[in-house]
Amino acid sequence: MTDAESDGRESLQAGAAAYQRGDAAGALRIFEDVARDASGRIRLSAMVNAARMADEVGDHQRAVTWFRTALDAMPDDVGAMRPTALVNLSQALQHLGDLDGAQAALDEARTLLTDDPDEGQLRVACLLSSTAVAIHRQQWAEAIDLATESLDAAMYFAPNRAGNPLMNLAAAYFETGRGELALDFAGQALEAFAAAEDHNGVAETQQNLAIMHLRSGRVDDAREPLTASQAYFERSGLGPRIGIGLKAQGFVAELDGSHARAYALFEQSMTQFVAAGAVLEAAEARIRLASAAFTLGRSDEAGRLFAESFEVFARHGLGLHCAQVDFWYAQLLEATLDDARPDPHRLAQALLLAVPSALAIDAVRYTFPSGEQRHRWNSELAEPAMRSAFRLAARAGDARLVADLIETRCAGATVKFTDLEPGAPAAHWDMPEPPDPPDSLAGPLTLAAALAEVAAGEGIPISPLPQLRYEPDGHVVLADYIAEAERRYGRRIRDDRVLTL
Repeated sequence: MTDAESDGRESLQAGAAAYQRGDAAGALRIFEDVARDASGRIRLSAMVNAARMADEVGDHQRAVTWFRTALDAMPDDVGAMRPTALVNLSQALQHLGDLDGAQAALDEARTLLTDDPDEGQLRVACLLSSTAVAIHRQQWAEAIDLATESLDAAMYFAPNRAGNPLMNLAAAYFETGRGELALDFAGQALEAFAAAEDHNGVAETQQNLAIMHLRSGRVDDAREPLTASQAYFERSGLGPRIGIGLKAQGFVAELDGSHARAYALFEQSMTQFVAAGAVLEAAEARIRLASAAFTLGRSDEAGRLFAESFEVFARHGLGLHCAQVDFWYAQLLEATLDDARPDPHRLAQALLLAVPSALAIDAVRYTFPSGEQRHRWNSELAEPAMRSAFRLAARAGDARLVADLIETRCAGATVKFTDLEPGAPAAHWDMPEPPDPPDSLAGPLTLAAALAEVAAGEGIPISPLPQLRYEPDGHVVLADYIAEAERRYGRRIRDDRVLTL
């Protein structure tokens, strides 16, 4: 080994040590220096590590540039370095909202992986990133399947990474209305990260737990983990997580009734994400900023911000996000309507947003394989959206729309018998039975695996609702609203079948 190679390896180790201390920005500077001065595999390793650090500190476009530069420079015989770079590139592209590019990078990485047990950690990382793409796209059934598979893989190949799939399970179950189960998984993720001495993982889980508590109305439970995680991220200079923490602090201020402070915090959060190029996170923060602006009486500003968020989600093919934006805006409009003499323009605007969004949100439950998951989605998410549509239709005096909504809710669901027949199994990696994990992780992982298996239990699949033709006049129930929902959100929400009532 030459002196230059020895110096390069020492510098790589120094960069890794800086990151482990929580100094991602310092690690980035070290890796970039090595990438500039070194050659061969040391230079490639430095470029990949510099890209990872750039992504950590929130400079996502810089990260993508480093990853692509490294990939272009890699010869064919670099072993696991190429799929490693592709998996990490996927994560950076997700931050930039390029979900198609992220999935393409993961697909290429998966084709390069072998059955070598030494690549087990990389398999886990690939599954985790695939889960993150599914979560971004709100493909909840797929996200839960991938998170469960990645938990199995982590238990076998990388018990120290088990906190990540546990947190993904928590996120997916929380978003599908299973709050208590989500909190259970999040608590186990916190234990797993602590046992693995993963300080970043602990802080991220504290932050995620705080957000779950806030969204469940448990403000007091959220304060301590939010404060602890925000202090860590600000100390470490991790821009994206600082932005998430600012948004969570805005939630706290909002729930405390400090609306002006909430507006300021949401604005700081959005600015942080915009500076990092994290377009999807910026759009989410913009929604909260719009809600705060509306509360402060700035309705025109709120409408503009909602429209900007909608446009970002639509551009990235996130139709369900778009439906949720419309539903939130409709709820805000509804809350301002005078009971005796509602403003006709505002009522019409709320109605045109509420009905298509409610139909789209309701249609999601038919994508779940489990009856329990469908029930939770319906009771926690779809029912509130449909109730809002009913209320607004009644206040508008639209008897036909009220009748159509009633017919839709009474139609029920159809068992999808074709899916009960034997067919091709879902794509996954075959793995042997996992060995016992280390003692420090055995308790959390054993319980988590059992919980995941029960939670993901199969139900009877059902088909999306058919279109309903109402006799004697022959009109298709909610035809205009269904067409508008499918056009506006880019999602099929009704089956091709037509059922005559």
